[in-house]
Amino acid sequence: MTMVELFINATGVGIGATLFMDLVAVIKKQVFNVPSLDYRLVGRWLGHMLQGQFTHASIAGAAPVPCERLLGWALHYLTGIIFAGLLVAVAGSAWLEHPTLLPALFTGILSVAAPWLIMQPAWGMGLAAANTARPWVARQRSLVTHLTFGLGLYITCLAFVKHL
Repeated sequence: MTMVELFINATGVGIGATLFMDLVAVIKKQVFNVPSLDYRLVGRWLGHMLQGQFTHASIAGAAPVPCERLLGWALHYLTGIIFAGLLVAVAGSAWLEHPTLLPALFTGILSVAAPWLIMQPAWGMGLAAANTARPWVARQRSLVTHLTFGLGLYITCLAFVKHL
């Protein structure tokens, strides 16, 4: 596989896995009333970062920024593409041609480091949501969501890569 093909495939897998994670989030909300992340807040965070402010006492209390919903969703999908790219960089084109579940799930588990170590502390929630009212609920939800992303990596690769 050429570098261009690897990039295209990793991008497609990242988008597909993120979409799968989002569809599961919609089902969890509809069936089990489990709230999902408001990506408007992700965009707000990014908007403030572009202005030089990286941390907040509470991201929900921070001033809104223009186009924050669009920014948030774009960063969300870009992050999915980046983690898919990391999986492909480590596992190689062989994984794209013959995907296996464990590397995909491991990537999902590794991806939970982003909210636990970067996003939640920057939003005023503390390391791994330690400053929230129910930190273990927040941690469990993040882990399940990111495992879902890992499953999405595997399913997307199985379904689409060989057809691209």
